[in-house]
Amino acid sequence: MKDNGSIETIRSYPSPNPNVELFEILYWSQGLRVKGLLAKPKLEGNYDALLYLRGGLQSIGMVRPSRIAQFACQGFVVFAPYYRGNRGGEGRDEIAGEDRYDAVYAAEVLKKFVDKNEIHLFGFSRGGLMALWTAILRDDIKSVVTWAGVSSVTSMYMERVDMRRTLKRIIGGSPNKEQEKFDERTPLFKVNDINAPVLLIHGTEDENVSINQSYDLEQKLIEENKQVETWYSSGLGHHYPPNVNRKTVKALCEWMRSR
Repeated sequence: MKDNGSIETIRSYPSPNPNVELFEILYWSQGLRVKGLLAKPKLEGNYDALLYLRGGLQSIGMVRPSRIAQFACQGFVVFAPYYRGNRGGEGRDEIAGEDRYDAVYAAEVLKKFVDKNEIHLFGFSRGGLMALWTAILRDDIKSVVTWAGVSSVTSMYMERVDMRRTLKRIIGGSPNKEQEKFDERTPLFKVNDINAPVLLIHGTEDENVSINQSYDLEQKLIEENKQVETWYSSGLGHHYPPNVNRKTVKALCEWMRSR
């Protein structure tokens, strides 16, 4: 079995930005070959490392080249795993089951392209779960940003009626019958193991991931005496308008670099 985080193949990938290079990488995670997309500025420099953890499930919410190029333009080398079972990767996407290790070991991939020992984490929506678990399971995380992030799989099940059948199939039941399985996937109960500062970004009118998930996470982090900052936006939903989105990306990148 190949080492976790070792790279199998690297191939150039079409970039939407002339200042950013993209590469699709096939790497090893728990004996499975998993894919992800790397973005790095063309101009040589001593850039920080950013692990971008996508939202959605399977093809929904897939990594967008333009999105990770946007972060690379802010001065980061960015790696965004697709998670197992996606785009030709082996295994099955499990929503913060064993697939959480695809994020954990993606950090080893990212380190091969930077001179820094520490890594910033960014998770959007379901990616919030993955970012929190990565911060829990690794000790080299410099900062964590979750945007409209899920912090509880049980809450996700209760909020998203449209996803209940899929969650039952993947997890093996509902919270009523299999609460332990949902708790095992929920990082909210393990935040004491997070040692990096955390920034929570959320719109109050988010209908995909309730802002209550960020409120609960904020409260838990405070109880555990962790560093937490919140940027809650009144009236905004799951996806911010383009101009607000751009300003928020720039601001959060400045926040990460200042940690």
